[in-house]
Amino acid sequence: MKKNIVIAGLMLTIGAAGSLTSIAAWADGSPVGLWKTIDDKSGKPRSLIRISEADGMFSGKVEKLFRNPDQDQNPKCAKCEGALKDQPIIGMTILSGLKKDGDDYDGGQILDPANGKFYKGKLSLAEDGKKLNVRGYIGVPLLWRTHIWLRED
Repeated sequence: MKKNIVIAGLMLTIGAAGSLTSIAAWADGSPVGLWKTIDDKSGKPRSLIRISEADGMFSGKVEKLFRNPDQDQNPKCAKCEGALKDQPIIGMTILSGLKKDGDDYDGGQILDPANGKFYKGKLSLAEDGKKLNVRGYIGVPLLWRTHIWLRED
């Protein structure tokens, strides 16, 4: 019985530490954490993306997809090329190489698994870190598209 209580306490402590890390990142104005993407057309949740930081570089992986029951629950990136061709979208890195640049995070790339294309990427936090403007563009930032992601943690 004591062993179960100790393990439960340890799990609670680990979970709290993870939450505190996310809260600290949010308070620092960092995009580190879990973000919900929203479909432009339907307005429904599309996915959860976990953004992390290592050595000043930010990246984001697909953690979950919100799919209809009649859809493949673990789709592959059929339109991707090279090493990503036909790889599962869940677990795939779709944001990479972003670095803090003033108030923004820039210099990296964004993969759109729906069409398999890479775009130059730029992130900026909005509404006290509750929203993330995710901008993908080709060439110069004048030809861009911005998605708004919502913070989940």
